[in-house]
Amino acid sequence: MVEVVEDGGGPTFAGARSVNGDAPTRPGEICRELLAALDASEGRRRRRKRDTTPDAIGLTIKRDLLERAIAADPAPDQFEAWLHGQCLAAGGAEGGVRAMALSIFEEWRLAQEADSFRDWLSRGAPSDDALREQPAPDGDRTSTRPSNTTR
Repeated sequence: MVEVVEDGGGPTFAGARSVNGDAPTRPGEICRELLAALDASEGRRRRRKRDTTPDAIGLTIKRDLLERAIAADPAPDQFEAWLHGQCLAAGGAEGGVRAMALSIFEEWRLAQEADSFRDWLSRGAPSDDALREQPAPDGDRTSTRPSNTTR
């Protein structure tokens, strides 16, 4: 759960401050950006040639958790406990919810610690494969060969 760390100025919760010492970003804000990134990845999942049913199930669970986190917007020092409560409330479906809750918590912590990840999220989480795709004249999406690839 939450680890209390003494920093000389009183107890703080591990992960509750960013590397540069700023106050933590609200979970609802990060989850809103994670949800936008999830929406962007959905199109790529649909274009895959393999059966993506397991991916869709996990993404549905993650989307639901993100939407609930946005609505609840727990305090940063309560986010881990809030996610744990969501796992407990899932009952028999706890395994998938737990996996997605851990993923969300790790991404939220990463957004607190890594400015580059936070910046990437705030720009809408652009991906390299999306940059290589160009809309075709008929509206279909076609992939173009990356410039560093030879024929």
